Amino acid sequence: MLTLLSPAKSLDYESRLPTRKYSQPRLLDEAAALVEVMRGKSVADLAALAGISDELSALNALRWAQFSLPFTPRNARPAVLAFDGDVYRGLAVRDRFGERDFTEAQKTVRILSGLYGVLRPLDLMQPYRLEMGTRLATERGPRLYDWWGPTITAMVRDDLTASPGAEVVVNLASAEYFGAVQPSEWGARVISPRFEDTDPRGRRSVVSFYAKRARGELAAWLVLNRVRTPGALRQFEGAGYRYDKAASSPDTPVFVRSFNDRVGYDSP
Repeated sequence: MLTLLSPAKSLDYESRLPTRKYSQPRLLDEAAALVEVMRGKSVADLAALAGISDELSALNALRWAQFSLPFTPRNARPAVLAFDGDVYRGLAVRDRFGERDFTEAQKTVRILSGLYGVLRPLDLMQPYRLEMGTRLATERGPRLYDWWGPTITAMVRDDLTASPGAEVVVNLASAEYFGAVQPSEWGARVISPRFEDTDPRGRRSVVSFYAKRARGELAAWLVLNRVRTPGALRQFEGAGYRYDKAASSPDTPVFVRSFNDRVGYDSP
């Protein structure tokens, strides 16, 4: 089984690292070529591409300018410890993972990235902001999807073949990132869990903030429990969620949490 995650906009390059393990991104040459494209953009260009403020654009222009090879633990950090958004706070590897868990995650978790293509959790990365859905014109086409083309699909397929357990992809990535791959070429079953919360009146819906945290919770649970079969997903009960058989389909398991069971979560 292989678990797919999206990256995060928020980054952490300050906190203490709980492991010394690291690896090199496997598509670093492709990433370096993209960096050269981004270095040619002005602050105003970057603001327009990402829909962000001039202040954030200036920060990202500085990041592109400072990008340098080779990657070492002195100028980069493992992806799973650099991303700091809601999914990664749900994953909480600093609190949960030991050395063997990082090793397990390296085998079974992949992070789709606009800059690095496909990252393993321990792959070093330097800070960036480049969303997969960006309409970035390159020699390969008008969108970032065109840049990556079949490359990341093939890499996930190869990793899936090498991962332990059945050929199953647990898709915990956002639609923007999952849209960059062609799952029909994997010859694998794709399972996309759905997380719903009830409000005080009992109405159910997907709340983005909570769903992102829950994806991280599930990703951590899969690693920590060395889950190898899709049927085991029904046992997940992280952060108060419970499997709802009646609402689920084989490839879309639904997990529901009542308003009173929001344990360990802050309000959005």
